[in-house]
Amino acid sequence: MYLKHLSLTNFRSLSRLDVEFPRRAVLLVGSNAQGKTSVLEAIYFLAAFTSFQTHVDRQIVNFHEAKNPLAVTRLVADYQRGKTKHRLEARLILEPTGVNGQRLRKEVLLNGVKKHVSDIMGHFNAVIFVPQMSQIIEGGPDDRRRYLNLALAQTVPAYARVLSEYNQALMQRNALLKALSERPGDANQLQVWDETLVRLGAQIILWRIQAIREIERFASRIHHDLTRGNEVLRLAYEPAYDPLPKPRMQLGLKLDTPIDRSSLELDEIQIGFLAHLKNIRSEEIARGVTTIGPHRDDLRFIINKADVSDYGSRGQMRTTLLALKLAEVEWMKERTGEWPVLLFDEVMAELDVHRRADLLKYVNKEQQVLFTTTDMGSFAPEFIEEAEIWHVRSGVVTSGRIKGKT
Repeated sequence: MYLKHLSLTNFRSLSRLDVEFPRRAVLLVGSNAQGKTSVLEAIYFLAAFTSFQTHVDRQIVNFHEAKNPLAVTRLVADYQRGKTKHRLEARLILEPTGVNGQRLRKEVLLNGVKKHVSDIMGHFNAVIFVPQMSQIIEGGPDDRRRYLNLALAQTVPAYARVLSEYNQALMQRNALLKALSERPGDANQLQVWDETLVRLGAQIILWRIQAIREIERFASRIHHDLTRGNEVLRLAYEPAYDPLPKPRMQLGLKLDTPIDRSSLELDEIQIGFLAHLKNIRSEEIARGVTTIGPHRDDLRFIINKADVSDYGSRGQMRTTLLALKLAEVEWMKERTGEWPVLLFDEVMAELDVHRRADLLKYVNKEQQVLFTTTDMGSFAPEFIEEAEIWHVRSGVVTSGRIKGKT
């Protein structure tokens, strides 16, 4: 995977930007709030079609442009995948609706042809690492599910589509459960939604089991290297519907050893999931909500049999996150045959001298990598010598190979 050209119009503070990317590493240098992160955010948006900064697409539309009745943000990437060149374009269109209202419409095009987002996910791959991603470890299950979904959507064909269909079925089932909780009705109406939820949810569970096992293989090795062999990292998937439930005496307890679910088959998960939904139907009607399924899954990180989120030091959390993101890169390469574009936002400022050296060791010349920094002193002189330096100030990016204006 090689990103050759990026064109942005009205993206954040970058009202206009056109840049040709070199094959060597790029270092974006500048003070805070100048637009460095916006360049990485735009690249990642073209891979995930969502921002790592916000869940609200409207916020990435240029502030001044958004004041107009009709506002358009445009992102265009020319890249090479294998030996084939492609152009990927995303448009965010704020258009008038009603009296003084606006609605946001998203369009995506691959090689000039409009596509649905779920059909194009994974065609261009990028991995982002920002310090705020510590929420993957420190935050709640929502943060970890979001991480899993974004990684899988880029790597596993059809994952984004199946997840979208699952969420739609979940909304319909929850609406019916709520109606049944408020006034008596025929509970057998749930059967069609049970079957749909199980068909889609079991596939998501199986994909997550496989992905977490594969990512753990890389993360454990990398973490072992980063800690000089002093710690062992394991990833523990905790599905809300567990095809292999904990032993009765351990219900409600966190296990210090992940359960091996690698032998499970899709039909086995479906049969058990459907049976469990039937067993708890009365409880779910009373509560008016679906209580089990992939929408309530979790992922835990275990170091030397201790949960990192509960007992890990700040340094252990940073090392775990670094190992996880580097593992994601290698896993994506193994699954797709292409290195993703690597995006590191102010990561060096959060690492000590040894971890900085470790990170640069894992960045090889086959990979396309972009770093942002406020301090070039965080990088080894030999790295700076080989990298291309871009300076970012007030939304303007300058170097001998780039032109931009606000």
